Amino acid sequence: MQTNRLLPLLVTALGLFCLTSASAGTLQQVLSKGSLRVGVTLAAPWAIRDESGEFEGFEIDIARKLAADMDVEIEFLRYDYDELIRALEAGEIDLIAAGLTITPDRALHVNFSRPYATSGVGIATNLESTEEVEFLEQLNDPEYTIAAMADSVAEDLVGRIMPRARLETYRSPDAATEALIAGDVDAYLDEEPIPSFLALEYPRQVDVPVNRPILETRSAFAVTKGDPDFLAFLNAWIEAREADTWLPTTHQYWFKTLQWRD
Repeated sequence: MQTNRLLPLLVTALGLFCLTSASAGTLQQVLSKGSLRVGVTLAAPWAIRDESGEFEGFEIDIARKLAADMDVEIEFLRYDYDELIRALEAGEIDLIAAGLTITPDRALHVNFSRPYATSGVGIATNLESTEEVEFLEQLNDPEYTIAAMADSVAEDLVGRIMPRARLETYRSPDAATEALIAGDVDAYLDEEPIPSFLALEYPRQVDVPVNRPILETRSAFAVTKGDPDFLAFLNAWIEAREADTWLPTTHQYWFKTLQWRD
């Protein structure tokens, strides 16, 4: 009789143990085990693989620096972008460092740190065909043709801020780039750092007339809910690495130069 009464308690305890062992590590658990599992997604220059298969990129540098400051080992686990939050909730990783944009919907599932990088939709222009353009608003004219990826945020943005311009949509960035360089379109809107990289690759044909994205997005670390200590540490780390210029210098290298391609 006593065994029968204890059985439900044992089953419940076992279930709680399984849930705990499958959950994302808290700050104290990460420090105790000496290992940080980081979810990334392959997209240049955030995260790429070199010829030997090793990870490198902006987010890789950030995660490695974070782990070094925590004095723990690091393990990178690759996911598709839309699988990252599921992996964190499932306990497969402890942290997301993948240029994850802060949105209210995502904040229902994860806790975001303060932003450590800004990105968004930028614009590249054909130098010759827009030589007389002094202000971005002047492109809102039927005289100019603006390129964007089909069914993208950039396409929607062109319709909102340049409704009078002619819109030309493409299915690949390469096709839009060729059209911009050839002068078939006067400007090309896409996610940064594509416009900035085009200006670096083709300085005689392409310019980036504005220094900041037209539509800004902010990315941050994401951790599981219920661990305020981890969140506080990440915010303090970002504050410190911005103050000592490590973060802006690293961002400059990966997003404003092409040195890393060598």
